[in-house]
Amino acid sequence: MGMKWFGRVVLLLYAVIITAPLYFVFISSFKSTQHFFASPLGWPKPFTLANFTSMFKGQTIGKYFLNSVEVTLGTVLIELLLGSLIAYAIFRLGGKIAAVLFALFIAGLIVPSQVNMLPIYSLTHKLGWSDSLYGLILVSVAMLMPLTVFMLKGFMQVLSKEILEAGSIDGAGEWKLYSRIALPLSAPSLAATATFLFVMVWNDLLIPMLLINSKSKLTLPLAMLQFRGEYVTDYPMLLTGVVITAAPMVVLFLFLQRYFVAGVMAGSLKG
Repeated sequence: MGMKWFGRVVLLLYAVIITAPLYFVFISSFKSTQHFFASPLGWPKPFTLANFTSMFKGQTIGKYFLNSVEVTLGTVLIELLLGSLIAYAIFRLGGKIAAVLFALFIAGLIVPSQVNMLPIYSLTHKLGWSDSLYGLILVSVAMLMPLTVFMLKGFMQVLSKEILEAGSIDGAGEWKLYSRIALPLSAPSLAATATFLFVMVWNDLLIPMLLINSKSKLTLPLAMLQFRGEYVTDYPMLLTGVVITAAPMVVLFLFLQRYFVAGVMAGSLKG
């Protein structure tokens, strides 16, 4: 009984630790600058939407939002297509060849992304991909591919080989086995991976900061830096931008949480 209550207290403290920053960010986005500094933790008085209206009227936040949508959707779609193909190929090959291929992708997870900054910048500059959203998409795809293959390969292991073998006996080629059997059965796993990738790409600051120079091509995380000055920071506007940036992730998770949990459970139950 004592351990049960101890566990509840720990969970309650954890919930408070998680909720407190969210509360601070949310209420601050509805405050004026004067009220923010006068009462940082207090409830907004008056409750105002001026930060949101000025964000979309006076700022080019809509353009930055669309840039982030383009980069995120492009990266995630290409990532899922190529990653699922590679994971399926490794799963179907089996043996030493598959093990070597998988090990090469795992090796990509060992090297920190910061180590690759100079080579990536030099390569993208030579290829003419710098200061380009398409270049940013391709670089993001390349950098996240080891992680995607690692996740999807584990999920592919859950697939029943008997079903694939039955499809082969019926005359289905590898492409039909992949597109009509493997992908539909992996839908929860793909949704889980997509959600994970969406969060990573949507919040990414390092790679866009390295490649993007033009103000018109900024993504939302880069745009948030505009509210930080050398001497003064407009915290209400900055936190309003944080709320706007976080909103799509919250909506996405609400719609895909069933698939996300199912995908995670599918990967974890593989013996």
